[in-house]
Amino acid sequence: MFKLFKKREEIFHKLIADQAAVTLDGLVLLCRYLEQRDPEIAEQLSNKEKEADEVRRILIDELNQTFVTPYDREDIFTLSRTIDDVLDYANSTVSEMEILNVQPTKYLQRIASLLKDAAYEIHEGVLRLKNNPRVAIDHAQRAKALENRVEAVYREALADLFNGPESLEHVVQMLKMREVYRHLSNAADRGDEAANVIADIVVKRT
Repeated sequence: MFKLFKKREEIFHKLIADQAAVTLDGLVLLCRYLEQRDPEIAEQLSNKEKEADEVRRILIDELNQTFVTPYDREDIFTLSRTIDDVLDYANSTVSEMEILNVQPTKYLQRIASLLKDAAYEIHEGVLRLKNNPRVAIDHAQRAKALENRVEAVYREALADLFNGPESLEHVVQMLKMREVYRHLSNAADRGDEAANVIADIVVKRT
């Protein structure tokens, strides 16, 4: 019976780690897309988002079938949701850029790079939750610091964007870019929330 419980616990560790790994892959693709503006990379990112959704569906199914979980059930669900949201917003950023025909900017590239680094920290934090919880908190704190840097770049981007519109066409472009920036800001917010959940899980275990 004990071995069965341990096996069930391992399932949740693996699924959350898999989800965080796919999200990191997706953020790497976002950075590549903003460098190359290649529709094939956009398709790869969309496929990653679908892959992550499937992992999350399996995790929720496991939650519904399992009475004993390694961490609080709500924390597992929330951590999975927030990690999933990060990739969803990365994918929707690219989708809107394709639809609105928006070109990458230096701000988009800087934000995406920071988000990729934050996704790395979240992935590392998830991997360390079981055996090295204090190290997991270190990674969570780094992810939160990166989120603060994203918000700083986001505000800088908006200030530059709204600096002296010259024509109706310029105003339309401003509105398009604001929507794209907003998606990445939302991704950062979800990454910050994921880091908070990692920290909460560690605190509850001590």
